[in-house]
Amino acid sequence: MARSVKKGPFVDGHLMKKIDEAQAQGAAKKIIKTWSRRSMILPEAIGLTFAVHNGRKFVPVFISENMVGHKLGEFAPTRTFHGHVGDRKGGGTPSGAPAAGGAGGAKKSAAPPAKE
Repeated sequence: MARSVKKGPFVDGHLMKKIDEAQAQGAAKKIIKTWSRRSMILPEAIGLTFAVHNGRKFVPVFISENMVGHKLGEFAPTRTFHGHVGDRKGGGTPSGAPAAGGAGGAKKSAAPPAKE
């Protein structure tokens, strides 16, 4: 659910102070470290770099014009996707495409292998 327009955007007070200080100094090179993933990105933050905590480490996020209105946490993912377990079994092709030998969807023969 979106935030009410009459309330305006939410930004933590301590983060807003850091943004104001960085704008006053004109130091766009300085990284602002924050745990506030819930804070919204304002136009005043364009050109600044934030180090947003994702639960394990700080992810650097350079604020551009297209990010205004989004939350800081959207740009620092908290989960790492390692792929599906079934994808590793096929092997052979690094791109994940089926191998040339017909391994991709070909049905096996109905006759069981003969025993000696």
